[in-house]
Amino acid sequence: MSDYAVKFRDVDIVFGGSSNKLRNKSGFYAKGNNNFVSNDVVSAVINANLEVKKGEIIVLMGLSGAGKSTLLRCINGLAPLLRGEVLVNTEQGIVNPYTADSNTLRKLRMYTVSMVFQQFALLPWRTVARNVELGLEFLNISVDDRKARVAEQLELVNLTKWADCKINMLSGGMKQRVGFARAFATGAPILLMDEPFSSLDPLIRMRLQDELLELQRKLKKTIVFVSHDIDEAFRLGNRIVIMQGGRIVQCGTPKDILLRPSSAYVSEFVQKLNPISILVAGDVMRCCAPDELSSIVKTIAKDTPMIDIIDIVADHSKNIGVVENGEIIGVINSIDIIKGLSCCRKHL
Repeated sequence: MSDYAVKFRDVDIVFGGSSNKLRNKSGFYAKGNNNFVSNDVVSAVINANLEVKKGEIIVLMGLSGAGKSTLLRCINGLAPLLRGEVLVNTEQGIVNPYTADSNTLRKLRMYTVSMVFQQFALLPWRTVARNVELGLEFLNISVDDRKARVAEQLELVNLTKWADCKINMLSGGMKQRVGFARAFATGAPILLMDEPFSSLDPLIRMRLQDELLELQRKLKKTIVFVSHDIDEAFRLGNRIVIMQGGRIVQCGTPKDILLRPSSAYVSEFVQKLNPISILVAGDVMRCCAPDELSSIVKTIAKDTPMIDIIDIVADHSKNIGVVENGEIIGVINSIDIIKGLSCCRKHL
């Protein structure tokens, strides 16, 4: 069984014009980053190659029109594929939504892939519980089983007390949690989330980000998440995909992108990001000389977050030892932290 959840191979998506003519025409893309081919044709995604791992949160980022939402919609066959392949790993094997028969595609959308959108798409005439139940009705699941699953999901998102309330009685953040519960209820292993928090207030958005991470620790879904918020992307993503003009220009961990941006475009994206939220002890430590061992007043793990290190250094003016596998592999003091942050800034 393949260890990926979704794979894109040389994916091209074009809006407008004749697909058959474009498919047989070589070199139809505009040069550079301009994704307009002609007055009536737009290349939304260009030669996209990406493998999404099982159980990861991968965030698609880019300016408006970069192609991130279009790429996401390929996963369940909702964008007009011109060329290439989209492969989705299901319990029945690998499925290409663009070549699958209607029955296989229906099963993919019902059992493997769920979607959560910014607009929530909740039904105002239904209660919270009945909204969560909607996808289960489409699956023809028995009433008793539906009620049990709904109760489980409402408890998971802390909405049990609101089960019998109408949607208009809920806050924006609570409505989004209903959307989560509905997506989780079907048991689909892949979640597509298209800017689900962008219409919410900053504090509510951060709270829901925390809740999503907590749910992910329990459920271990594969989540493809679209965002235009760099802080949100770095907070949620195991990996981040930066798109520009329909092309994937960089894919990597938050730390990779922060420390090794592949272009001026990527650097511009991350230049206002606070590196304190990304760096860990191993990124700013220096080698420990033998005569420094006696000056170590406290030890920390190599993966200790920078924000915690600052608190520790504030209480201890001397060296802090960095430990891995029971051995001291480096030291950190206040000067090392400043140098590490300065070095990070120079990369941008």
